Amino acid sequence: MLGTNIAVMDPLRVLTADEGFFTTAEARSAGYGERAISRMVRDGVWVRFRRGTYAFTDEWRALDTVGRHRVRSNAIMRSHNGHVALSHQSGVIRHRLDSWGLNLDRVHVTRLDGGPGRIEHDVVHHEGFVADADLVVVENQLALSAVRCVLEAGSRAGNEVALSLFDAGLRGGAYTDRQLVEQFELMEHWPFVRHLHVPVRMADPRAASVGESRGRWWFSRLGIPAPALQHEVRDSDGSLIGITDWWWEEHGVMGEFDGRVKYGRLLKPGQDPGDAVFEEKRREDQLRERTGSSMLRLTWDDLNHPTDIRTRFDSLARRIG
Repeated sequence: MLGTNIAVMDPLRVLTADEGFFTTAEARSAGYGERAISRMVRDGVWVRFRRGTYAFTDEWRALDTVGRHRVRSNAIMRSHNGHVALSHQSGVIRHRLDSWGLNLDRVHVTRLDGGPGRIEHDVVHHEGFVADADLVVVENQLALSAVRCVLEAGSRAGNEVALSLFDAGLRGGAYTDRQLVEQFELMEHWPFVRHLHVPVRMADPRAASVGESRGRWWFSRLGIPAPALQHEVRDSDGSLIGITDWWWEEHGVMGEFDGRVKYGRLLKPGQDPGDAVFEEKRREDQLRERTGSSMLRLTWDDLNHPTDIRTRFDSLARRIG
């Protein structure tokens, strides 16, 4: 009777805890025959997300788009047995950089065996020269370097997406601004890469979020002067009142990106969201009083429909002097 209350761990759960998936062969080894495998999928206990590859439905549903892409990448890398390296957006995900704006429908790999480039169901195979210095092992998976991944992913996306990628890598310490420029100079004549010269020059680790990077891109596009980033505002005794995301001193305008998640991050133990919003409003009042400036707040909706940003900026700037 000693062991009757001890739960038996499903051996397949042990596999998914590590890589997020299991194969048909592993299911058979765990005692599932063909009919049992089909029944588990039909009954919704397992989900088959690519041929011969499964996840537990409850675990799969709990994953966001990025999490599912990581699991697909794990499965594809195992099936290709060292002949490819994760690259482009899949490399971005593996390096745990922010992947806003990237299409994650397929896993992207670069061939290391001289094989041809092609699209194969849920995998995009890329050709390209790969030096030893380009290869790294990240979380037990072979991938191209972070700086090459963001450039190649950005090359197939718009410059707004590319700038967000470049800022994210700099912010996370995945590479330096010099390494970004040097890698771009090596690749600038490759297909699709040349247009990246603008976001490469603009990239800045002080952009603390995707929203701040996108705001900077739209300021550039709309003819708004480039702001100072992460400007500290201090009281007369030198104590810090706050840090603004953007600062146009000569125009008397401060700016902040106001994502909803922000207030969740501001919550202190026992504090509700209303308290956090009140404290943020109080902080903004102090910033305005200390600097004599107006505040431009941008939300996700503003960035998705940016036509009014210039008008708002000009209106705020005219209030000064």
